[in-house]
Amino acid sequence: MKLRRLKDIIIYEDDNLVAVNKPAGVYSLQSRFGTNRCIQDLAEAHDPNLQLCHRLDKDTSGVLLLAKNPDTYRSVAMMFEKREIKKTYWAIAHGRHYFENRVIDIPLSTTSRGRAKIDRHGGKPAETLVTAIENFKKYTLIECHPSSGRLHQIRIHLSSQNAPIVADTMYGGELPYLRDSKANFSVGRDKEERPMISRTCLHAYRVSFELNGSTIDIEADLPKDFSVCLKLLRKYDSI
Repeated sequence: MKLRRLKDIIIYEDDNLVAVNKPAGVYSLQSRFGTNRCIQDLAEAHDPNLQLCHRLDKDTSGVLLLAKNPDTYRSVAMMFEKREIKKTYWAIAHGRHYFENRVIDIPLSTTSRGRAKIDRHGGKPAETLVTAIENFKKYTLIECHPSSGRLHQIRIHLSSQNAPIVADTMYGGELPYLRDSKANFSVGRDKEERPMISRTCLHAYRVSFELNGSTIDIEADLPKDFSVCLKLLRKYDSI
């Protein structure tokens, strides 16, 4: 996805912070493999003082925080480090699940290929709280609260519970097709069916924290592809 201006995706701003709703398909920082503009590039063009406080995976959409000054950057980065920022993600996973405040406490490490793996002996602590918030016949909308921020943490933690995220082929997910949910589904002659969503169905929905004596609570609306997928499931895959 090509972006031209940071201001097109800003969802919150005050004297110290800017928050954007990062689109899926856009890197937070520049990838060594490509030359497409990333969020940091857009931030520097918007205001050279802006600095990313954390990152989201390329295919994850949602709230991303940028600091306007060094003091705020240090404060927010330290809060992430100390797990003082409450992060809320939404994911659509395969299967029908009834998680209710389930704590997934599984240590993780990173492979040389940049993937996460379960490592119960040498891995770093990783904890995610998950709750099912909407069930369908073959899928579940899940709210996730990661207290730590390990690489691909939510993705591999959900996969460990037999709930891989839709379209997350790296960790056991598959592309979702309407034919699997809609009765008497058919595609026109010489046409190929497109999946309901084609990227890892994970969205950083909200961050909440205290800064300089004020409570900051920022929500990022679901992007179109996530919303369309939910709409189709509610219409054709409802229980």
